[in-house]
Amino acid sequence: MPKNIEIKAKIYEPDRIHKIADSLSKRPVKVIHQEDVFFHCECGRLKLRILSPASGELIYYQRSDTSGPKTSTYHIVKTDNPQQLRTVLAAAHGEKITVRKTRYLYIVGRTRIHIDKVEELGDFLELEVVMSEIDNLTDAEDEATELMEKLEIKQSDLIDVAYADLLAQSHL
Repeated sequence: MPKNIEIKAKIYEPDRIHKIADSLSKRPVKVIHQEDVFFHCECGRLKLRILSPASGELIYYQRSDTSGPKTSTYHIVKTDNPQQLRTVLAAAHGEKITVRKTRYLYIVGRTRIHIDKVEELGDFLELEVVMSEIDNLTDAEDEATELMEKLEIKQSDLIDVAYADLLAQSHL
């Protein structure tokens, strides 16, 4: 199963973080509008990422709810009919919550920097250090920590749960 080392943090100065990420990346930023529909799942998380009416991804992942660099294992399947897939998954599992966001994607080496503007929640940063089967876990964690420092992310800004969890808590 593919895996990443990930961190997620609340950010308070997104313009400053964008400038730093842009200076670190050798590629132009990519802007992605996403609607993530989460479904009830006994083990891990199951979401349908809708990118457009004709493009989506079904993503199953497992990740511990801890702050700081953590391992995430995942499977991704692309679809050209996300609404039909949503209907089937909702009938089988029931929809849990939907997260809408605008994602700004920067690439630095093997790391994906996401600066996310999440509806109802605000601004966040995610790092995903993409690992191959032969990569060393400690090296990937060190890479995430080094990028956190360059992006001036403090330990106190780290969050340990998914956007879906934060959104569900805000609706209580």
